[in-house]
Order: sequence, then C-alpha cells, then structure tokens
Amino acid sequence: MIEDLNGDYFGILVDESKDISHKEQMTLVLRYVDKNSEVVERFIGLFHVNDTSAYSLKKEIYSLLSDHSLSPSKIRGQGYDGASNMKEEINGFKTLIMKDSLSAYYIHCFAHQLQLTLVAIAKKHLKVEDFFDHVTNVLNVVGGSFKHRDLLQRGLQRPGDTRWGSHFKTLDNFLVIFSSIVHVLEVIEIEGSTSSDRNQAEYLLTKVKTVKFVFMLHLMLKVLTMSNELSKILQKKKKDQDIVNVVEFLSISKKRLQDMRESGRESLLDDVSLFCDSHGILIPKLDELYFPEKSKRKCLDVCYSHHLCVEIFCAVIDVQLQELNDRFDVVSSDLLLGMGSLNPVNSFSNFDKDRIMTLAKCYPNELDDENLRDLSYQLDTFIIHMRDGNFKFSNL
Repeated sequence: MIEDLNGDYFGILVDESKDISHKEQMTLVLRYVDKNSEVVERFIGLFHVNDTSAYSLKKEIYSLLSDHSLSPSKIRGQGYDGASNMKEEINGFKTLIMKDSLSAYYIHCFAHQLQLTLVAIAKKHLKVEDFFDHVTNVLNVVGGSFKHRDLLQRGLQRPGDTRWGSHFKTLDNFLVIFSSIVHVLEVIEIEGSTSSDRNQAEYLLTKVKTVKFVFMLHLMLKVLTMSNELSKILQKKKKDQDIVNVVEFLSISKKRLQDMRESGRESLLDDVSLFCDSHGILIPKLDELYFPEKSKRKCLDVCYSHHLCVEIFCAVIDVQLQELNDRFDVVSSDLLLGMGSLNPVNSFSNFDKDRIMTLAKCYPNELDDENLRDLSYQLDTFIIHMRDGNFKFSNL
C-alpha cells in the first residue's frame, strides 16, 4: 500500500460501531488511486475510543496514519456516517482535519443525505413527526390481517428508513385509497377482535379525519414529490449516474420548494378543501382561533389559517430548504460539478472550463495563481485542439 501511494494524496473513511461489550470501536480505511490509476480502498485498522471527543478521534487516527508513515497533510478527502450517533463529534473532527489540510473536503453520499433531510424535518418539527407516527400506526392496524388488507383497493407500502422513494409511495397510496383506509378503520372500530384494536382504530379515525391531517398529507406529499426525481437519479448505479445532472436536479428541487413557499399556499389549501369536502371531513373557518391539542395554555390569538400556513406550511418548507442547503453545500456542488466536467463519457458532453477552474481553486496548496493562469490557457488550447481535430467534440 505504501508503495502504491508513493507519498501521494489519499482520503480517509471512518466509521464507528459498538462491539459485543458495547465499547465504541472506530475503523479507518484509506481510499486512493494506485499506480495503475485504479481507485483502491484499504483497511488500516480498528481502534477503541474511551473518549469520543473530536480531539481524541484526531489523536487516534493520526497515530494510525503515523504507524504507516502517512502524513495527515496528504489527506484530500473525508468520509463518515452522516447518521452516526457521534455526529457532533464527527463534525468537530472534520473541522480539525481541515485546519491541518485545507483541501481535505467531505462529501457524504447524496442519496443518504437526501433521506436524512426527511429524518431531520421529523425531528425538528413535531407536527411532522406526529403525522408520520399516525401514518405508520394506520398502516400497522389496517395491514394487521389479510381480511382487512383485502378491503383495500390497492396495497399499502410501509415507509422505509433509508429510501426517500418509499415515503413518497406510501403517502401517494394513502391519498389515493384514503376512503378505503377510513372504511377499514371503521370496520375494525366495530368488529375488531380485541378492545385494544377497536380503541386504536377509533383513536386513529379521530386523527385521520381532520383537516390538519389532510393538510399534512398533501403538504408532505408535495415536498417529497419535488425531490422524487432527484431521489430516482441518486438510486441509479454509480456507473449510470450523471453527477452534473444530479447537481442540477438538486438546484431545481430547491427552487421549486422556494416557489412553493412563496406562491403555493393557496393552491394547497384549495386541494385540501376539495379533498375534505369529497370525504366528509369538517373544515373549520380559517379565521377562527386555533386551540392546540393537549395544551393547557390559553389560545394566543392564533387563527387556524396562521397555524396551517405559517406554523406548519412555511415552517416545514423552511426546515427542508435549510437541511438541503446545509447537507448539499456550495463547496460540495462545486467539487462534484468540476469532477463531472472531466468525465469523458459522451465525448466530454459535460465539459465546462469554468467549472474546472472553480474545482482547481479548491486546492490552493497545489495550484497557486500562476498555476491557475497556466491551467486556464491550457484548457483554452485543449478546447480549440479538440474542436478542430474531431467533429464529435464540436460542441466542447
């Protein structure tokens, strides 16, 4: 491995897990390009950490690197579990690494990051968490027996923890067969085999047949829809992914969410109103005062419209946008677009000089101002040469 690296750059992949004795263990893997221009990953070691602070993690990992005569200054990439129980410590560790090696950038799996934005919304907005809890409980009750499932018009898929698309399909199906779901709950409320089943069905009916639940159902389905195409692209095999297309769809998803926040409120309310009317769900007057459920506090002069449109609609979209911006930052996009511009697939169809120059500026220790000027001239020369040499590259 040391011969393969030959003092060149490498990335580190770190993961944490508890062993059978519940002790925290960390693994370190190196990722680099060998002499044959092949991407290689090599396991370096496993170590126990009593103190999981950022400084302790840095000390242990630097010690492992030193044992293999590897310099931290050569680190040019970092990879960690974005859902780790030690997320805060890992974030601090990433910062410490970048202080020693400015260009040791971190880019997490985009598909996983997209799923984590949904997890973050549920954690940061209690109404969203309650909504998905109700959806899950309904699916468990309705799908609890073959008899009840047979009463539905189509199958219901439970949302998975790791796939954005599974949540989208679940809510889409829930909306389509809403009447059948209510019917099955009403049957269980009367004919349930146990009092527990009957009581649970009765309780869920009081939650599902409300304008608030319907509003959340339509809102979350729209939010998921706006990133569903991005999710589909991210689920493709790596060799079939077009990273430039991914970043562009990410920008489109953000713009659509922002547009929805600014001008999509009324159309959503119209959809909710029509849905409630067709399913016999009582719609309160939007200018009436809203009293929170299970709250002992007095009404704070908040009307139902404000609650739905500001405390839920705007708040949910704001959290989603913030999570997308935090998890898919500008630097990550610049790095990926730059690398995507160097992809030779389809006669360098994604080639873009400006993106390559932006990528180069991310590595100031390797490329100073003089190097950047030379690179700019070389890219111009390359473009002219390729355009004149082969018609396939006429659009380069």
